[in-house]
Formats: sequence, C-alpha cells, structure tokens
Amino acid sequence: MIPISQTPSAAQRPRRTRLAPEARRDQILDAAARTVLRDGVAAVGLEQLARDLGISKALAYTYFGSRDELFAALLRREQRDLRERGMQAALKAKSFVALIRRTTRLYLEQTRDRGALSEALLADPSVARLMAADNRVERDRTVRFFVRAARRRYGLSLPTAIAAVRLLMPVTGEAGKAVSEGMLTVDEAEDLCVRLIIGGLARLSASGRT
Repeated sequence: MIPISQTPSAAQRPRRTRLAPEARRDQILDAAARTVLRDGVAAVGLEQLARDLGISKALAYTYFGSRDELFAALLRREQRDLRERGMQAALKAKSFVALIRRTTRLYLEQTRDRGALSEALLADPSVARLMAADNRVERDRTVRFFVRAARRRYGLSLPTAIAAVRLLMPVTGEAGKAVSEGMLTVDEAEDLCVRLIIGGLARLSASGRT
C-alpha cells in the first residue's frame, strides 16, 4: 500500500493531452528511443512507456501490438529518415563524385549521431528477424540506384556494375563503424570512402571491364 503522503497529486501526474494519431505514434517512438539510448533495449516496455507519457496502456497497444512491433517501427522510421534525406542529397548532386560524397557523408553523420539506436535494436534477435525482409528490400533498392548511376558514369556492363556495387557497399558501413568507435572523423571517413569507391570504379572502367 502506498502511504498517503506518497500518493501522486493531480498536479504531479502527467497531464493527458489529445494528440493526432500520427503525433501520438511519434511521441511513443520518441520515448522508446530515449529509453533504448539511456537504459538499453531490455528496459523498454509498452506499459512503462504509457505510464511515463501519461496515457493508458490500452492506447499504447492500439499503436503497437507488441514490444517487437514497437522496435521494428522505430527502426523503420530511422531508415525512412535516412532514405528520404539521401534522396534529397542525391537530387542535389551535380556529378557522380558529388553523389557518392553527399550520400556517404549523410550516412556517416547518421551513424555518428543516431547509429547507437539502430545498433542496439538490431542486436536484439527478434527485432533482427522482423527486419530481415525490410533490410533486403532496402539493400536491393540501394544497389539498383547506384548500379544505374555507375553504369551511366563509367559505362560498365550490368553484371560488372552489380558486382562492383555489392562489393563496395560495405566500405561505407565499415567507415561508419570507424566513426562510431572514434577511429576516424566524419571528414576523414568520407574522404577515404570516396577515394576507394571512385578509384575502384574508375580502375574497372579503365581496364575495360565493361
């Protein structure tokens, strides 16, 4: 039993506010992201999030049927944000080098600023399984985009371009890890990625691998 002196007063309880469905959904996701970054994945629960936000448990479950569904939605939001900003960066690029530089920097900055969240979520096996199909789709979309761009710039054959892009994509991922671990700055990692990617494709083109 809670002593009367410790019972929260009306003024102390979180005030419930009526939000549009999308705003409420984002509010729950934001709260989950803060908890993951502060206390880890294991500390997140829909009931606790509902209490922290001053909403009913039933309302929280209206938006997310389970904890794993909540985590998957959080990851999808991170990926969607990166994809949308990546497309904006790509549209501003005036050359293939600029395209690689802009999209690489965007990824590295995202990894530096928010990579800990995605890494923590994907470390959970159930979340990784839920996201496997999404990640394949996202990877295939990225490969197709850069294959088209590489073929236009370097005149590579389709098989060569596909193989080259698949082999070069991990370069950026490893650079992101180096940034997260403090081995490289974003500027250093960006320059290294651009040199490796552009240099590799240019050598393929020069060697006649078209």
